[in-house]
Amino acid sequence: MLHLRVISPPDRTDELVRILETDPGVTHLTVARGVALMPAGDLVQADVAREAANKVLADVKALGVVEHGGITLGPVTTVLSDAADRAVRNAPGDPSDAVVWDQLLKETREESSLNATFVAFLTIACLLAAIGVATDSPVTIVGAMVVGPEFGPLAALSVALVRRNWRLARRSVIALAVAFPIALLITLGATIVWERLGWITTARVIDAHSVDFIYEVGPFSLVVALLAGAAGMLSLVTAKSAALIGVFISVTTVPAAGYAVVAATIGQWHRAFESVGQLAVNLVGIVIAGVLVLELRPKSGDETGPLGRFKRAIGMRTVLER
Repeated sequence: MLHLRVISPPDRTDELVRILETDPGVTHLTVARGVALMPAGDLVQADVAREAANKVLADVKALGVVEHGGITLGPVTTVLSDAADRAVRNAPGDPSDAVVWDQLLKETREESSLNATFVAFLTIACLLAAIGVATDSPVTIVGAMVVGPEFGPLAALSVALVRRNWRLARRSVIALAVAFPIALLITLGATIVWERLGWITTARVIDAHSVDFIYEVGPFSLVVALLAGAAGMLSLVTAKSAALIGVFISVTTVPAAGYAVVAATIGQWHRAFESVGQLAVNLVGIVIAGVLVLELRPKSGDETGPLGRFKRAIGMRTVLER
């Protein structure tokens, strides 16, 4: 379930309470009048079944609470209550299938911000990838995959395309388009220094066959990108962080970028171009998979998506949702 906390203008509290009382997916409703100071108003709290959250948020926002008060929504880790169980049963749909769009938009918007932290993480990941290529170290390559923060903007771009949120799409593209060149330039400078010191040689890179998967583009390059993108988006909408780690170590976006820099500095241009191709395949595949996952999942608690229609058609609703 999700915990809803609303600071409501006093003249709209009664209508807000009526909306929450009549929704079958809402329970544990409490009202504290006049306790909110900034902004001033009443405090209304409730627990909401995840699959009912989109409708509840839309109804609450229609009262103008966002402009004159505030809405906070967060997960509830443990709920021991028959009333909560009834709310989950009465809400249409399945909690695991529900996409809370306001929550997802907020999370992906934060992950797609172009800031010093994002650039730093991407730069460190590219440096680790370059070191992994130079030392023929798959372990270091995996470390670069985990550190790389590029999935955030890619997921945000998928959400933006589905929701037609062009501002978020532009924000995501800018984050990638600016951060990657900065990270690659820094990695290029470091690689040149390593080459001058004799740490990187053409022979060492050519003979590093254990990391050939980084630049070799094949049919499974797209397949892995699609599967990883699908798993990553599912992990976001269902809050399965462990699955997201698996996504990070499945795709070769950052390693491909690091390999391209190393290959270019030692004149291995064909490998550099192949690495860029691998990078492009991974970026595009992740976004496509994210869009497909969001399009196939129910858009609200009423099971309007293809998955909901499929479940109704084969009679699984009672088994899966009760």
